[in-house]
Amino acid sequence: MKPGTPSLLRAINDRAALEALLERGPLTRPEIGTLTGLSKPTASQLLVRLQEAGLVVLDGIREGLPGRTAEVYRINPAAAYAAALDVTPDRIEARVADLTGTIVGEYTLPTPRRPAGELVERLKAALDGAAAPAAPRHVVIGVQAAIDPTTGKLGYATAKDMPGWQIPDLLPTLSAGLGAPVSVENNVNLVALAEQAGGAAMGHDDFVLLWADEGLGAAVVLGGRIHRGFSGGAGEVGYMPTPGAPTARETGRTDDHGYQALTGGRAIHKVLRSYGVRGADFRQAITAAARSAKRSEEARAGLRDVAARLAVGLAAITSVLDPALIVLTGGAVQAGGETLRELIEHELHALTIPQPQVRMSAVEGNPVLAGALGLALDATREEVFP
Repeated sequence: MKPGTPSLLRAINDRAALEALLERGPLTRPEIGTLTGLSKPTASQLLVRLQEAGLVVLDGIREGLPGRTAEVYRINPAAAYAAALDVTPDRIEARVADLTGTIVGEYTLPTPRRPAGELVERLKAALDGAAAPAAPRHVVIGVQAAIDPTTGKLGYATAKDMPGWQIPDLLPTLSAGLGAPVSVENNVNLVALAEQAGGAAMGHDDFVLLWADEGLGAAVVLGGRIHRGFSGGAGEVGYMPTPGAPTARETGRTDDHGYQALTGGRAIHKVLRSYGVRGADFRQAITAAARSAKRSEEARAGLRDVAARLAVGLAAITSVLDPALIVLTGGAVQAGGETLRELIEHELHALTIPQPQVRMSAVEGNPVLAGALGLALDATREEVFP
């Protein structure tokens, strides 16, 4: 094995110092030296380089023992910016952060059902609305679909679902239009990344996240990484053939079938109505069932039916992947809360030999944006750090 060159060793040391500053916040030169294992002269030279590169700035003086002071250094937040967009049929939500991860701008652009204008124009309007102090170095866009890595095109969504997105050279077109490298990621995958970074899946390298709402989706994390599959469709469980539900052969590929037909929002709403549980939509019906479950046998039976339906799909996933953890999120399970979670876990464990933990999401706010911004920051730091 060849020894590292001086320039390589400097880059390794510089990155180690920057990562320490990101994790710990402002530090003195002796503290940086201690955390990185560098001598005082080497740490001093390192800080000079990082200041000249605009990555580190002086953050005042810290007084210590009598007669002794130490300069404090921090990451220069204005060295670079990263941006995230969450695109749904109803709105585009934008968020921008500086290099430290501090959010510096947010904006929501409502979009009509039949959006006017070109796709790039709409995305740029949302990004401009967030008013970043400078152009972002990287933009990650969360969508209710998936990029097919074999073609570069958007898959698992029709032109009706995602109007304007069915264009050739999608990523180069978006990157040119937004003035920065663009990544497009499935929204449920981004939620899983947010849970892994600061939610219910922290410390887990192998887990499955189920998003149960009007539609269904899952994210699969194996070895600490999102598993996307050959065509980008890993986790598109709404299409999964499921006992008791019609298949694509009967309904057609784009109509409700499989797991979606059994446990999608419309199906759940219909099931709960059959148990006498009322609600304007499936979320309200689940909320009503969860609130009444302790005093109403019908409501609890209806909620158990919903849990059993969700458990059927989770059992198939568990049998194949054997995850240590399943994280539940989305409007349906959030409306049912802990009552529904317990029922799902009970029904799942009755069906499978593996007994994974089942937890509710622990990420607050918009988890799609949180996951997208985390990816964008990773890419930005990879670019600007030595």
